[in-house]
Amino acid sequence: MQALTTSARPRIGWGLVGAGGISDAHARALSYVPEARLVAVGSRDVAKAQAFIDKPRGDESITEPVRAHGSYQALVDDPEVDVVYIGTPHPDHARTMALALAAGKAVLCEKPFTLNRREAESAVALARRHGVFLMEAMWMRYVPAMVELKRLLAEGAIGEPVSVSADFGFSAAGLPATHRALAPELAGGGLLDIGIYPLNLAAFVLGDIVGVQADAELGPTGVDVHTVFNMRHAGGQRSHGMSSLRATTPCRATILGTNGSIAITPPFYAAQQLRVSRGTRPWEETPVEIVDKPWRGNRYVHQVEEVHRCLRAGLAESPVMPLDETVALVGWMDTMRAQFGLRYPGE
Repeated sequence: MQALTTSARPRIGWGLVGAGGISDAHARALSYVPEARLVAVGSRDVAKAQAFIDKPRGDESITEPVRAHGSYQALVDDPEVDVVYIGTPHPDHARTMALALAAGKAVLCEKPFTLNRREAESAVALARRHGVFLMEAMWMRYVPAMVELKRLLAEGAIGEPVSVSADFGFSAAGLPATHRALAPELAGGGLLDIGIYPLNLAAFVLGDIVGVQADAELGPTGVDVHTVFNMRHAGGQRSHGMSSLRATTPCRATILGTNGSIAITPPFYAAQQLRVSRGTRPWEETPVEIVDKPWRGNRYVHQVEEVHRCLRAGLAESPVMPLDETVALVGWMDTMRAQFGLRYPGE
């Protein structure tokens, strides 16, 4: 893959596929990155794409000319688009990635990357065949607090990490059955939508997963509404995750080590503060070091900067969220779904 040089492309052009809330957050993030430029928005309804562009966002409003496209194909064919961001419902991810990668465009794809490992392997193989950059939009890994967490663990701040626990839940009681979080045809359920965060954090801290046991309550629409999972890692460590659409949880995460612990101030997936306890005494008896690491702009900014860094360096994937790890984690969600009996239409 050839690097994008500053002289040839002083600003990197972004095209957004999808005109929903997550794409709106990404558009706002681009406004904080000087070398980023939003050049196009694609939707199956061109009027919706235009309304997205025209939407008032205060200081984050889109002020430069942006084209509205009435199809995803038109968006990926736009010559000014360098990077395609995919913020569509889960089942669209694989085919939209294929469109963009075949057009030679770098891709940042929202979570869950794909519905299953088979789709993930296909997308990664296509990116590698075309020599095109591809990255899962696991923005949690790039915020400054997570960068600092990795640094602290690498220097042995709490000894050897031995365990991670994390939860992410909200009550979906008021949502209609057709909402994307609950509809099986939209790959709804807590695991793929929010369980990916505890799963990803565990792998980020403890490394490769080698075994998992999961159980879930399936709701009226047949998707998981309360899921718990225990994992075993290659180094012998253990981790625990939970996702819920039945209850709003504290969204806490804790890393236990042989010589201390680190608590990520909630919500852990949008971390801005770490609480570090060093030593082997109980938490209440141990002084707590507060480490503040706020994100700049909104929480997606640092992910955009990572894409730019990789493109400028000529990298085909991010070393912080490697493609093989993305594929592996999708595969572990397949394993969990098989254990509690959830398959999506068409699988």
